[in-house]
Amino acid sequence: MWVQSLSLTDLRSYMQVDCTLQRGVTTFVGRNGQGKTNLVEAIGYLATLGSHRVATDAPLVRTGATQGIIRCEVVNDERVIMIELAINPGAANKARVNRSPVPKVRDVLGLLRTVLFAPEDLALVKGDPSERRRFLDDLLVQRTPRLASTRSDYERTLKQRNALLKSSSIARRSASTEMLRTLEVWDEKLAEFGSELVAARISLLDDLINLGREKYTFISGDDETLFGMKYVSALGVDSPLLTDRESWRLVILDAIHNKRKEELDRGLTLIGPHRDDILLTLGQMPAKGYASHGESWSIALALRLASFDLLRSDGVDPVLILDDVFAELDVSRRQRLAEQVSTATQVLITAAVDMDIPESLNGVKFSVNSGTVTLQETS
Repeated sequence: MWVQSLSLTDLRSYMQVDCTLQRGVTTFVGRNGQGKTNLVEAIGYLATLGSHRVATDAPLVRTGATQGIIRCEVVNDERVIMIELAINPGAANKARVNRSPVPKVRDVLGLLRTVLFAPEDLALVKGDPSERRRFLDDLLVQRTPRLASTRSDYERTLKQRNALLKSSSIARRSASTEMLRTLEVWDEKLAEFGSELVAARISLLDDLINLGREKYTFISGDDETLFGMKYVSALGVDSPLLTDRESWRLVILDAIHNKRKEELDRGLTLIGPHRDDILLTLGQMPAKGYASHGESWSIALALRLASFDLLRSDGVDPVLILDDVFAELDVSRRQRLAEQVSTATQVLITAAVDMDIPESLNGVKFSVNSGTVTLQETS
């Protein structure tokens, strides 16, 4: 799989830009703030329907414009697919495939697969649990696009349930029989969608763990310290011993009933996969708080490279995006990373200067300056 063309209209700093891309390595070079990351961010957005830089869509649309548009031609098995996405802050986004509208935006998921590594990925190690949950869920959706619906259904149920709990809390009175009946409906939905999400996350971690260990050992050059990952449920359940969806549904429902009074008092949902975490370890110690800066970089990079290999094992080579990461790595890690990515069908790299990129990754280069993208002449 590879991207052969990218067109942006009113996206970030670009009023209009068009790029023709090729297989192999392509590098966008330019000083910070010139628009390099905006290009690869758009490609990553098409694959996950989310940005690796911001949590909402509004910053993606150029200042003064009401809509941003991403158009991308993707080649998969010699078949060309045109994906077009209109981003409408404050309203529903719209999508087209081969110029025909699709019923739901999430119908484009799976048409383009990417793995994007960026400086923001340090948050996978050092940040809040939400960063690690998002990493897993984004990878889940790329592997199994139908889980986007489960994820959306869970988030909608959580929002509705919180609103109901909050209204009861604000009223400062005992919950009415009618309200409790309504709450029980949302309990069932939360357990239904939540159990599917948790079971899928645990299965994904099982597939990812050995690849993650292998990549960490290679990138860090440390063959003595074992890297580990474990799903940590906020329910206190030993996740590896509970993997099927029905068991999780029953456990979630039981926990909800036990927390009923506390949830009504606080006006907040205290049970569910939105409170879970992924414990990353080096040896016997948690990576968060104990890993050095270099070790944290190696872990984050190992997670992305393991994701790439996992997606590749499904039969489709994802587009690999390295957004301004070589400047953050020492020479040995740069060389190891270059060795790992050299076999990818397409690698898109952003860098402030040419010298940050290992010579083994020389390929097509674009200069990016003040929103202008220019193909460099080869010598």
